[in-house]
Amino acid sequence: MLSGPKRFGELSAALDGIAPNVLTARLRQLERDGLVIATPYSRRPLRLAYAVTDAGRELSDAISLLAAWAARQRGEDQWPVHQACGSALETRLYCPTCDQVVDGTVSVPLRWV
Repeated sequence: MLSGPKRFGELSAALDGIAPNVLTARLRQLERDGLVIATPYSRRPLRLAYAVTDAGRELSDAISLLAAWAARQRGEDQWPVHQACGSALETRLYCPTCDQVVDGTVSVPLRWV
C-alpha cells in the first residue's frame, strides 16, 4: 500500500496464501490502529480501497530499518540502497532546529525507556 491505495483483491493476490478472513481481520486492526484508512469505492456492494496513513508511512520507515538490521544480522546483503548510485544507505538522526546530523549519544525521554 506504500505505492498507493489497494483494493482487497489486489492485497489478497499480493499476499500469497493468506486466508480472506485473516486479511480482513488484519486490515481492520490496522485501521483501528490508525495505520491504514479504508475508503469505499462502491456502496452496493460495499467495496473498500485501503491506503496507508501518514502514521503508517512513518512506521514503515522504522520497520524498514528493523528489516535491514535483521538482514545484516543474518549476513544478507539486502538493505536499502540509493537507486541513483547503488550505495547502501545509512540512517542518521537529524536535528531540524540545528540543521545538523546528530551522531553519538542521544538523549531519550524517560517515557520511552
